[in-house]
Amino acid sequence: MNPETLAIVISYATPLVFAVIGETITEKSGVVNLSLDGSMLLSAMTGFAVSFATGNVVLGLIAGGLVSSNIALIVAFSSIRLRLNQIAVGIVLTLLAAKLAGFLGQDFVRKPGPSVQDLHIPVLEDIPGVGPILFQQNLLVYSSYILVGLSFWFIFYTRQGLNLQAAGERPEAAYARGIDVNKLRYFYTALGGFLVGLGGAAFSLDVKLGWSDGHIINFGWIALAIVIFGGWNPIRATLGCYLFGILQLVALKLQPVLPQLSQVLPITPFPLMIMTLLFINHRKIQYLLQKNSVFGRFITARAPSALGESFQRL
Repeated sequence: MNPETLAIVISYATPLVFAVIGETITEKSGVVNLSLDGSMLLSAMTGFAVSFATGNVVLGLIAGGLVSSNIALIVAFSSIRLRLNQIAVGIVLTLLAAKLAGFLGQDFVRKPGPSVQDLHIPVLEDIPGVGPILFQQNLLVYSSYILVGLSFWFIFYTRQGLNLQAAGERPEAAYARGIDVNKLRYFYTALGGFLVGLGGAAFSLDVKLGWSDGHIINFGWIALAIVIFGGWNPIRATLGCYLFGILQLVALKLQPVLPQLSQVLPITPFPLMIMTLLFINHRKIQYLLQKNSVFGRFITARAPSALGESFQRL
C-alpha cells in the first residue's frame, strides 16, 4: 500500500477515531451510550448547517460536539436519576436523533459548504516514508493523534484516570473511597458525547462533504463495535478505526473490477468488522490467544465490570 493510500486511510478514519475514543471514555465510566448512530447523524447535520450559515468550520465542529454531548447527558440522566435501562434509552434516542437530523437538515441537502483545509507541517512532512502519510493532513487529523496519546495516558497513568476506571469497574468501592461516582459518570458521558459529536461533524466537514439524509448511517454502530474490538483501549481502538478505513478503501477499489457487486461491496466492511469482532471475542479464541502469544494478550480484553449498571448511593 503506497503512502498516498495510507494517508487517505488515516484521513478517512479520523472521524471514527474521535467517536470511538469518546465512547471508550464513556464506557470506562460505566455508561453505555447506544445513541451513537443517531448522535453522529444529528451532529453531522448540525456541524454542516452551522458552518454553512456562519462560514466558520470551527463553530460547526463545536456545535456538532455540543449536540451529541447533550444527547449523551440524556442517557446518563435517564440511568442515574430515573434508573432506566441504558440500552433501551440509547436505542430510542438513536431513532429520534436520526429522524430529527433528516427533518431539520432538509434545507441543507447537497449544498456546497466550507470544509476543513489541509495544513502541512513544515520539516515533518519531508520525513521519508512517514512524512507524507502523517504530516500532510489537516488539524482534525493532527488533533486525533494527540487525542489518542492523551486519552491513553490519562486513563491508565493518572489518578483521575484510575478514578474513571473505578467508577466503571467497582462503583461501590470507588464510592467508599470518597469518589462521587455519578458525578464522574455525568462528566465523562458528556465529554465522550462531545467527542462523538466532533466525529460526526468531521464527517460532513472533511470526509463526506456536505449533508444528505442518512449521510453517515451505520457509522455509529461501527464505532460501538470498534470500542469492543479495541478492548476499551484508545490505541487498540484507533488501530481498529484504521483497519475499517482500509476495508472501506479496498471495497471502493474493487467496485470497477466487480461492477456486478457494486451495491454490495461498499457495505462489506460492516459485516467483516462485526465478524472479526465476534471471532476475537469468542471465549475459546480468547483463551488460546491469551495463553499462546503476547499479541493475543494485547488484542483481547473484557468490558468494565459495572458497564450499563446504574449506581445508587446508600
